[in-house]
Amino acid sequence: MREPGRAAIGTWSGGRFLHFGEAIEEDRLATLLRPGGGIETVLTADAYGQGEADRVLGRALEGVPRDEFCLIGAVGHDFYEGERDGPKGFPRFTDPRLRGPAQYADYLRMATEESLGRIGAYSFDLLLLHNPDRIGYTSEVVWDAMAALREKGLAARIGIAPGPANGFTLDLISCLERFGDRIDWAMIILNPLEPWPGELCLDATARHEVKVLTRVVDYGGLFWGDVRPGMELARHDHRAFRPEGWIEAGLEKLQRLRPFAERAELTAMQLACQWNLSHPAVESVAPTLIQEIGPEVRPIEDKRAELAALPNDQRLSPEDITEIRAIGDNTGCMALKGANPEHEGEERPDRWSLTDDLAAVGTRWGIDPQRDLVASH
Repeated sequence: MREPGRAAIGTWSGGRFLHFGEAIEEDRLATLLRPGGGIETVLTADAYGQGEADRVLGRALEGVPRDEFCLIGAVGHDFYEGERDGPKGFPRFTDPRLRGPAQYADYLRMATEESLGRIGAYSFDLLLLHNPDRIGYTSEVVWDAMAALREKGLAARIGIAPGPANGFTLDLISCLERFGDRIDWAMIILNPLEPWPGELCLDATARHEVKVLTRVVDYGGLFWGDVRPGMELARHDHRAFRPEGWIEAGLEKLQRLRPFAERAELTAMQLACQWNLSHPAVESVAPTLIQEIGPEVRPIEDKRAELAALPNDQRLSPEDITEIRAIGDNTGCMALKGANPEHEGEERPDRWSLTDDLAAVGTRWGIDPQRDLVASH
């Protein structure tokens, strides 16, 4: 079984299952996902397309020897018994309306086996708990069940993937404090224009020897170089949630980053990847490959080749890393998900009130929730 490599591609790329840019044809996506050419790590989640992403990935893997790629899966959204709640997606399997703790293990095993069956594989190299709710971060029953999947040979490693939006900082750290001895990997959002809040949990992942895979490395596609002010976004494009003017503001910062890339002989995307990989515990990057709309955009295959050409040697100095972070500093730019001092009202699947226990977690790690986890602008 293989560890995740430095560069990875997820089935959310290509716009077919998550709405980023144009939805490319299935054959084209399968070719994009096929391991080789410098990228041997592929990711999927069973909820994408209600299993369809698994099936397309299975097509991409046909004929590729199993020891020549790393397969990462994710389970956690119950589309088998749960009902979709519009853009919020399917409920987490821990939703009390669906089942209680005594059924968690059976669900996780079923979902894992079903996902593997669609892919045509017998085991994941890494299996992630996908977008957990508060129960997923805190339940020993959940993490006993995840560990059991590893013991049964359905996954060589297990991990956690907070999301889908940014946040969950104290929840992730608390989860590592409780179950870090069982967790091998975590997947978080991080890039030079979004260092906050992802960086806040990296000391904890390093101390607990949990390796980190980073997503949204491309910052909504800006680091690929073909996003322009006023350009057309596809209908229902997920980037519509970003605030007005995010493209113009991001491109201005990106222009200030170009001298660092030129000195290091890196593309802007490769700069973003190397900046991420310079952090403690960060071992892998999985930017979104987006086929934008319009006559002057880059083919998605060109973006894959650029990612595959990511140099192995670290070309950014410690001083570069610090200066790049200062340029991209986004502290306080958004309302975060997970436990948050700003949350009021009933608990939601992706946001809940800050508890005294989680505030204490912040104190242990030098994080002041009122200062470090609230939207200030």
